[in-house]
Amino acid sequence: MSEHADSAANHGFSSLSLRPELLQVLTALGYSQPTPIQTQAIPAILAGQDIMAGAQTGSGKTAAFSLPILHKLTEPLLRLDEKNQQESEAPSCSQVPAIRAIRALVLTPTRELALQVHGSFVKYAKLTQLKSALVYGGVSIDAQAQILAAGVDILVATPGRLLDHLRRGSMSLSELEFLVFDEADRMLDMGFKDEIDAIVKQLPKTRQTLLFSATFDESLYGLSQSLLRDPKRIEVGERNAAAVEIEQRVYAVDSDRKLALITHLIESGKLQQVLIFSRKKVAADKLAANLTKAGIGAQAFHGDLSQGAREKVLQSFKDGEVRVLVATDVAARGIDIIDLNYVVNYELPYKAEDYVHRIGRTGRAGNKGVAITLLCREDEHLLEEVEVVLDKRLPQQWLAGFEPDLTKSVDTPRKGGRNAHKQRAKKRANGGRRGR
Repeated sequence: MSEHADSAANHGFSSLSLRPELLQVLTALGYSQPTPIQTQAIPAILAGQDIMAGAQTGSGKTAAFSLPILHKLTEPLLRLDEKNQQESEAPSCSQVPAIRAIRALVLTPTRELALQVHGSFVKYAKLTQLKSALVYGGVSIDAQAQILAAGVDILVATPGRLLDHLRRGSMSLSELEFLVFDEADRMLDMGFKDEIDAIVKQLPKTRQTLLFSATFDESLYGLSQSLLRDPKRIEVGERNAAAVEIEQRVYAVDSDRKLALITHLIESGKLQQVLIFSRKKVAADKLAANLTKAGIGAQAFHGDLSQGAREKVLQSFKDGEVRVLVATDVAARGIDIIDLNYVVNYELPYKAEDYVHRIGRTGRAGNKGVAITLLCREDEHLLEEVEVVLDKRLPQQWLAGFEPDLTKSVDTPRKGGRNAHKQRAKKRANGGRRGR
């Protein structure tokens, strides 16, 4: 543990040299002790370093970059206010208010994550004069342009809509000081590499760049090499690991009995606010309809819904009006519900790293959570991939009355063929991905 981290652990946020107005807000919010990622990232950002930070989902990454950015942006703003006040007191001076330039940009892969990050900036900046704005697709671009024209200090954006504004000329990034990539690996997974390249071309070369992600792979390292200058590497917990507060259960069950099993688990356990993941939009719609038919209030949440509909469904789920939310991986990032106790993988994701993000919707902010996977034999190869990423075995169990029929013949596809399966098994035996 570094000197800064040790001090923060003993004295709380006050030891991190943040501005008094930020500390006052944190106290009002009930934040007493910074999380490990915050104790390491905040001093580095305040010192002007680029960082490449890895931390489990729900570990406090947003505050780790938003608080030091707010601190550093507030000081020049105070000096500007003092200058304007002096000029306004001069009898021969006619003061013209300056339009604020965007000085901090946070890129996120999804609208939901953008909303969450923007909400955090608004919350933490309550006692400052800093203004923030949010731009993402699916809503009026003209209304967003009007907000940008009035001047903002901090912009949270999804890559596609940000490029739309840049091409329209409704904003400039020429005075940018901070560039943040939140969930950078997901941006690459969603195919935003070209958009990122186009955006970076319009940024000043002198800036501080902060890259945050819950998982790392070769493509992310490639991106970091082109964007970061001598970055400080920060990793909290094991790479690509799930939070230790999450209990992971795997129930083996035939695919045609999954609906009956999840209905039984929800009803018998009297579970409330359950987030269920499926792989496809059609499957999410069907499962939500079947659960509702069984007397369990459920709604689907995926990319085919309009932005307004997505926000309404998500708010209903947060408020407890909807008992079950059935989502595709669009919800694996950006849903921040502190008291969400149960996440269910109705189907395992095709990309093993997405498992970490899915179950990271529970066990947030140090709370405990339960992640349940319903595993049919056809998906056993996907569980193997997840185990490689986690570097641990996830023992399967049977639930009485829902035991799988092992007499059935199952043609299980194996990604990359039989030899690839052997290589994965060998990798697990040798310690998974450690050391990569």
